[in-house]
Amino acid sequence: MERTVTVPAGYVRYLLDLAEDQGFDVDELLQHVELNREDITGRNELPAIQLGLLYQHIMWIAQDESFGMLSGGRVPNGTFRMMCHCIIHCRTLERALWRCSDFYEICRGSKIKPQLVRRGRYAKISFAPIDSLSDAEFAQMMAQESPTRIRTSLSMWHHFISWLIGCRLELKAAYFAFPEPDDTDMFRTLFQSEIKFDQHENAIVFPSRFLDLPLAQDEDTLRGFLKTAPFQLIVMVEDDNSLKSQVISMIGKDFSRNLPSADEVAHSLHMSVSTLRRRLLEEGTSYQKIKDEARRAAAINYMNSPQLSINDVAILMGFDEPSAFFRSFKKWTGMTPGDYRRSENYTQLYQR
Repeated sequence: MERTVTVPAGYVRYLLDLAEDQGFDVDELLQHVELNREDITGRNELPAIQLGLLYQHIMWIAQDESFGMLSGGRVPNGTFRMMCHCIIHCRTLERALWRCSDFYEICRGSKIKPQLVRRGRYAKISFAPIDSLSDAEFAQMMAQESPTRIRTSLSMWHHFISWLIGCRLELKAAYFAFPEPDDTDMFRTLFQSEIKFDQHENAIVFPSRFLDLPLAQDEDTLRGFLKTAPFQLIVMVEDDNSLKSQVISMIGKDFSRNLPSADEVAHSLHMSVSTLRRRLLEEGTSYQKIKDEARRAAAINYMNSPQLSINDVAILMGFDEPSAFFRSFKKWTGMTPGDYRRSENYTQLYQR
């Protein structure tokens, strides 16, 4: 079976600690995704699909869609879905982000909103209070927030923006207002950029040219995205320094849009196509092989998500016709999607 997309087990432990603090039965929560306490204490990584399902379950029973993220209040379930529908037809990323900020001003529960600032060659996303909250109240609220919650929230916004434009948002830097923690390497792996602590705010900084990009998503891809959320917002990037990992990062996790060509990848990495091919060959791979492996792994992970129909998976994988997805999936795995879901592989994710 293909290697499952994973997340650090610490993500699960963090989520469960928050749930336990609010009086929820941790064993019952774990049972819902067919895990137990030994699973999360004895492993360094867990399948991202299971974390996504766990997250969905906790948000549902807590009736708080902002659970584990910065909000300053309880956000009713369905809020994120409505925000996505409000922005999906925006012409550019910049307009979508402005509309996100406006949405948080009128939605019920949240006291914090994303704030976009564009200055010359660079732009940044940070957190700001809604208009009814004073700066002093906001400062006090942020001072009491845990570094993990701040990191998680910034990372989720980073991944959400990347999904909107259909490619990884390249960061110049990620700033944090708290002192440097012990797990600094996790920050570098997650954001793949310069990391600075003891700053005056929490923010991600990126080239402003990304703001002029059109949204790569539509209502069809949004439907599949929402069914699996927050899966695409929590999946990790590879944590080694190989060229292959850099290419995987640039390919991203969104396969509903056209993937970058070898020329585009080489240009972004400031090398010629011939150099890219030579260096990948030295690592025992090729751009086409990386792309095929990434698509195969994504398809299997989506197929392991029971709330997605096979047609939903086909759309998430960028196929206009389910029949074309059926042919590709059989080429990748030797089984049709239907055969896969009837096989032992489908349940193996939850039985190990």
